Amino acid sequence: MRITPATAGWTYSGLTVLTVTGTHEVVTGDAETLVLPLSGGCTVTVDGETYELTGRESVFTANTDFLYLPRDCTARIEAAGAKIAFPSAVCENRLPVRYAPASRTPVELRGAGNCSRQVNNFCTPGVFKADKLIACEVLTPGGNWSSYPPHKHDEARPGECELEEIYYFEVANGGMAYQRVYGTEERPIDILEEVRGGDVVLIPHGWHGPSMATPGYDLYYLNVMAGPGTERAWLISDDPAHGWIRDTWREERIDPRLPFYR
Repeated sequence: MRITPATAGWTYSGLTVLTVTGTHEVVTGDAETLVLPLSGGCTVTVDGETYELTGRESVFTANTDFLYLPRDCTARIEAAGAKIAFPSAVCENRLPVRYAPASRTPVELRGAGNCSRQVNNFCTPGVFKADKLIACEVLTPGGNWSSYPPHKHDEARPGECELEEIYYFEVANGGMAYQRVYGTEERPIDILEEVRGGDVVLIPHGWHGPSMATPGYDLYYLNVMAGPGTERAWLISDDPAHGWIRDTWREERIDPRLPFYR
């Protein structure tokens, strides 16, 4: 699966997901890129240095270490059947190659009740330095609602910034989930899609959420974001028709199935 800004019809955000058996070469070009194991581990050689990524059994069993690749570099990936995601963002500045261990990823529990979910903030502002790229992982227990209340980030205004977003999904046990995206009168968009493992939803603009995990099937999604702002920030606006839902969480507890791994 390969999404570039050109194929998406926008400017910054990209994502490639593939299974590497043997050797694979990555040429970053004008985009900073992460090597993020989804299952299995790999060895990465770049700029004369070699990095071992331990990876994980699956996205539902652990978070992972990863490697940051700057723009304008070439890396060699070696693996024995590892599924690897390469989130990317077109950028201007060339930062150094950096390895990030899994232990440094803040794991956050959001929401409560059947709106509970887990967020792995491995490449978000204030956690990991990048030029444009913002990325995180969200895990939602089966039967719960995630990315909720619906929110957007498609305007540069106080409390909100402009970000293109990719949702990449994995669903436990071969199950299914659903993703909703809807727009404003000025910028309409209308998506309600069944998603399964390996599916992607692109969000150029509009309110997005909920991401619906069907009962019995835990849901994972990787969020990849980037935009034109001079400041790398992740600022969202709730749909005013549904923002009140956050207040209901004060009386509820976080789903006891979280976190997914301890």
